[in-house]
Formats: sequence, structure tokens, C-alpha cells
Amino acid sequence: MIQRIQTVFLIVSALVMGGLYLWFPEVVGTDGQIIMERSEPVIFGLIFLSIALAIISIISFKKRQQQFVLNRLNIVSNFVLLGVFVYRLLTLSGETIVSEKGIGVLFPIISIVFLVLANKAIKKDEDLVKSVDRLR
Repeated sequence: MIQRIQTVFLIVSALVMGGLYLWFPEVVGTDGQIIMERSEPVIFGLIFLSIALAIISIISFKKRQQQFVLNRLNIVSNFVLLGVFVYRLLTLSGETIVSEKGIGVLFPIISIVFLVLANKAIKKDEDLVKSVDRLR
């Protein structure tokens, strides 16, 4: 449901990861060889998995526990994507190339922040429902 704040956080997370895919730069080494690009299976798969998990989590708004677990899986996939980016950027030689192309590393971090905020809101909803159930 769109009126819940966690849905807004999940939409922003999916949009951030979609933006990462659209504006992902090709990292070219000093010798002209492509080091990292968005069509690589690992990078494409992790970005697609993150977007898909966010959308599935939005759709399963009635099942808060499942939504919480899907968000945790999404956080893990974003950390793996972040690890792939950092590993690839650390294997590059030359400082100027790394500093120019390292901005893509921020997108998974922003997505993780919004996923954590969504999980906090889901936890609040779950606690509210449990407290109301105790009164019956």
C-alpha cells in the first residue's frame, strides 16, 4: 500500500538501483581495456535481484514478516554488489581513474540506508499490530 512509509522507502530503493543500472559507467583501465560494465552477468544479476526484491516486497504488503525477510535479503545482495564494486575498483591501477569512476559505489549504500529505514517502519507496524492483538 502506497500510504505506508516503508513502501515509499522501498520505491526509492528500487529507483536508486534502477538509476545505478541506467547511469552505470564503463570503467576503462589505462590500457583501454574495459574493467567493469553494467552488462556483466554478476553486476546485472545483482542489480536486477535488488530491484526485483524491492518490488516483490512492495507487493507483499500484507505479509509483514515476509516483507522484512525480503528486505534483509535485499540488503545482503546490495552488500555483495558493493563488495564487487570495491574489489573491482581496488584492482584498478591509477588514482585518477578510480576517483572518477568510484561514484557508482554510493548507489548501493543509499539503497541499503532506505532498506534499513523500511525495515524499521515494518518493525513498528508489526509491534503495533501485536500490541493491538494483546488487547483483544
